Amino acid sequence: MKTLHIASAFHATSGGISTFYRALFAEAERRERHIRLVVPGERRAVENVGRFGRMYYLKAPSSPVFDRKYRVVLPNWFLPPNGSAIHEILKAERPDLVEVSEKYSLPYIAGLLRRGKFPGVPRPTLVGFSNERMDDNLRAFFKADAAGKRFARWFLGNIYLPQFDVHIANSEYTAEELVSAMSPKHRRRVAVCPVGVDADGFSPEIRSEAERQRLLERIGAGTSAKLLLYVGRLSPEKNLPLLLEMLERIEDGDVRLLVAGSGPLEAKLRARAEDDLRGRLHLLGHVGSRTELAALYANCDAFIHPNPREPFGIAPLEAMASGLPLVAPNAGGVLSYATNETAWLAAPTGEAFARTVQNLLQHPEKAASRARAARRTAEKFRWEVVTGRFFALYDELHAWHSAHPIGSPRALDWTPRHPALAAIVAR
Repeated sequence: MKTLHIASAFHATSGGISTFYRALFAEAERRERHIRLVVPGERRAVENVGRFGRMYYLKAPSSPVFDRKYRVVLPNWFLPPNGSAIHEILKAERPDLVEVSEKYSLPYIAGLLRRGKFPGVPRPTLVGFSNERMDDNLRAFFKADAAGKRFARWFLGNIYLPQFDVHIANSEYTAEELVSAMSPKHRRRVAVCPVGVDADGFSPEIRSEAERQRLLERIGAGTSAKLLLYVGRLSPEKNLPLLLEMLERIEDGDVRLLVAGSGPLEAKLRARAEDDLRGRLHLLGHVGSRTELAALYANCDAFIHPNPREPFGIAPLEAMASGLPLVAPNAGGVLSYATNETAWLAAPTGEAFARTVQNLLQHPEKAASRARAARRTAEKFRWEVVTGRFFALYDELHAWHSAHPIGSPRALDWTPRHPALAAIVAR
């Protein structure tokens, strides 16, 4: 079976979407399965990935609204009469299943495929992959709370959901938005299939006193300093002000916050690092080397994840795999793996996070115990396990919807046969 995946907001060296599809390519190579990925790029190009994978890059502009580091595929690439690029790819590849990982400009591809608007392309199984919530994006970027939630519910229920045969969400938190927006007229199944972590590349065994000392010297800190770490985009939806509020309220000891990442809020954070938080807030920029990033995780004292509306959160899971104690909100997709036994959960306020960090630092034995439990949990989310689940899910969905297309009496009766999927389907 051949699957073709279309994603926007893609960056070749960072981000959850890139990490997920690279892992999917690796699993496809092991399984000798054909997989194709269509993403935006600086120029149009084709890249073979191993013997069975292929990436198509479409020349696309930077995102006009979100992080400009990311590029977006716009409808002119597929809408007639000028949209020939994606049509050419679909016609050449003739995939059995098409998965679209975007809600704004790309879901219409599924609608066109459903209606036979791409001549020469057989009707594939159509899957919408949700890796974020639309209402959270509208809240973060447009300050639209209640109105944004109403619009998201309308758009998802009437425009997005009906385009596809079935939907996959990366967490129950992400799936909840889809399920709540679904109307009786456009019912669809929503399967929850979490993504994963490189549990070999990120490991507590990487920790070393020499590496930690180099890190302390880099930021001008003494050996008694405690190092808190955030890794991720410096973008409005990440709730970064909580990090600064937390740091302001931590009064005991020499506590430093290291921030690894880049994004539209970098200038504001740098101004704070050079002003009232001088010596306590350290911006490391984008860390492109996975080896360097793994060493950073392993040699800090706690990972701070501020976003209560995280769809899933690969970075916190990487911290857990690294044996780094995790402080996270008691809400959102991080609860897919973070519990009071594996992490330090707190209300998403600066005061609550500061109190939780101080408690963690004051109880190193308890922190070490939870970190060991976190490592065991992260092992269950190894990419080899997770991507195997995705391929099993694709196979089942294609087999079912080929025999029971949307509109037929049993189209919505699909339930997973694969035992690993049985517990993670939202009804």
